[in-house]
Amino acid sequence: MTVTGIVLAAGGSTRLGRPKQLLEYRGAPLLTAVLRVARRCDFDEVLVALGGGAAEVEAAVDLSGVQVVHNPDFGSGCASTISRALDEVDPHARGVVLMLGDQPGVGSATIAALLDAATPDASAVCRYRDGRGHPLWFGRSMFPELRTLHGDKGVWKLLESGRIPVLEVPIDAEIPLDVDTWDDYVALRAQDSR
Repeated sequence: MTVTGIVLAAGGSTRLGRPKQLLEYRGAPLLTAVLRVARRCDFDEVLVALGGGAAEVEAAVDLSGVQVVHNPDFGSGCASTISRALDEVDPHARGVVLMLGDQPGVGSATIAALLDAATPDASAVCRYRDGRGHPLWFGRSMFPELRTLHGDKGVWKLLESGRIPVLEVPIDAEIPLDVDTWDDYVALRAQDSR
């Protein structure tokens, strides 16, 4: 069976005021850095979900080797993007890894550890030194639950609900920064320059 990586990059960047997917990071757009990691992982297919600023992103980001999924309903929250991406997942996939398109600090070793623990009948989260974080694993049996979610924090509410089995994968690192605001971007750049 296959494994699908889904890069969630459909947000409208309302807090930042411009497409965060295109912020410069290591000489390329931020989303490019995340897609480079996804391409190095043991995924049979990589989907990237776009919504806000999609035309600009498609013009500026190298999307070779990935399948673009458009979510016209991106403004209703991340849950709609996950549901839309699930429509395109290979029917033989045993599960999906959800990656954030604005979190370039996640490495392929973290995803490999997540996949080592993954089962088709459970979900899994990364347990960093300072808490739980992305990327996330959802086995195929979890897809119906994912489709019932709403808003931006639905996936975390599901993981914390007790309704589904959740494995914690220990990662010996701090939760990687993700970019929602300009201050987040400044912090990411500062961290990267150390």
